[in-house]
Amino acid sequence: MRFDAVLFDCDGVLADSEPITMRVLRDMLAERGWAMPLAECTALFVGVTVRSRTSLIELRTGKPLTDEWMADFYAQRDMALREKLRPIAGAAQAVRAAHRACGGRIACASGADAGKLRLQLGKLQLAQWFVGRVFSGHEVPRNKPFPDVYLAAARALDVPPARCLVIEDTPTGVRAGKAAGAAVWAYAPKGCDEDALRAAGADALLPDMALLGAHLQEGR
Repeated sequence: MRFDAVLFDCDGVLADSEPITMRVLRDMLAERGWAMPLAECTALFVGVTVRSRTSLIELRTGKPLTDEWMADFYAQRDMALREKLRPIAGAAQAVRAAHRACGGRIACASGADAGKLRLQLGKLQLAQWFVGRVFSGHEVPRNKPFPDVYLAAARALDVPPARCLVIEDTPTGVRAGKAAGAAVWAYAPKGCDEDALRAAGADALLPDMALLGAHLQEGR
């Protein structure tokens, strides 16, 4: 089908931020007594908010997850992102293609906090494509895997969710897009867990973000 709008997740779709964020989180949790390999930290925390794992963090560290600790995490995370963040290969090309194909009706709808979104889109020189159309899961009643942030983006674009295409990279995000009633294509680079993305409901897998424009033209 042809789509009237494209709604992009940010982390792992536009910004290659997850390895950076996960290293900061792993190191900070290790300082509090919960040491684990990076792969384990990634499996537990990619696609969800740190606060959604509060009970687990407090169990494994034996310490409360305080607002002060979260503020320190955000500060260290943002410092690392400013220094090291790079785009997902083909992301800028995909954004331009979607903007062209949908007459400018694109949005960024992420589970991340708004400050992180502004930082990343600005650093990657993508902010110009999403002016007034950046939506944070921290600013709706329920974050992903609930559909709220995608529903908010669709409303702002005045496009029915069924006419929207969501681009995601995690099972949590895929479930959010599907719950909103949108079609979901999952960015699935080599080595990712394709079965988990399909099980979450992805309608198609996109191995290369640079291919998005061609697929939109084909109506796939």
